[in-house]
Amino acid sequence: MDDLFLLSEAQMRRIRPYFPLSHGIVRVDDRRVVSGIVFVIRNGVRWRDAPHGYGPHKTIYNRFVRWSRLGVFNKIFAALARKGGRPCRLMIDATHLKAHRTAASLLKKGLFPRCIGRTKGGLNSKLHAVCDGRGRPLIMLLSEGQTSDFKGAASMLPALPRARELLADKGYDADWFRRALAERGITACIPSKSNRKVPIEHDLTLYRQRHKIENMFGRLKDWRRIHTRYDRCAHTFMSAICITAIVIFWINQ
Repeated sequence: MDDLFLLSEAQMRRIRPYFPLSHGIVRVDDRRVVSGIVFVIRNGVRWRDAPHGYGPHKTIYNRFVRWSRLGVFNKIFAALARKGGRPCRLMIDATHLKAHRTAASLLKKGLFPRCIGRTKGGLNSKLHAVCDGRGRPLIMLLSEGQTSDFKGAASMLPALPRARELLADKGYDADWFRRALAERGITACIPSKSNRKVPIEHDLTLYRQRHKIENMFGRLKDWRRIHTRYDRCAHTFMSAICITAIVIFWINQ
């Protein structure tokens, strides 16, 4: 086990309080199993190819799927993001995540959407996110690839924490969005679209900080099962994104 990736005891202490309680049979070692889940997501290997040091791959996969259905990883991400303190600056953007053919082969049936759509780049999903001034994700939303940035922004708007300003590219330049931010006491730093008759000025120096959310997306996509979506179900893929954000931004500090 010495040559395997394992979450530290300090990292486990931060996330263990949000684990479901075990009933009846004692649960297999959480640290080993969760570290195995992280290994698979980061390296993009098949579950069956996880090193034997993490235990049976069936155990790792079943734990990931079961906790994904329960929303455990989403709750951990949301709880750690809330503990990050009140941000003074927000940034919003979206990025496409290409869906592998194994993910796109699922028939569109059942109660839950796949969150896979078709664009000029093929079949993909779209990750909408809001981060703080340090580039740490606070809110994340998964949708079909053809979903507009406006729809993603409208869905995340009620969950926006109070902040002094919000940075976004010109894709978010809309009067309704600017009004919604103003009602929350947030100053919009958004360039005007070329078709706006009267351009709205924005702070050019402040706008240069927007690269931090692009860097955040880049770091998330460094993990191979995020850069390419292999999960058929949207809730498992969203759980993988939450695990990635937790490990990179919220327990590695």
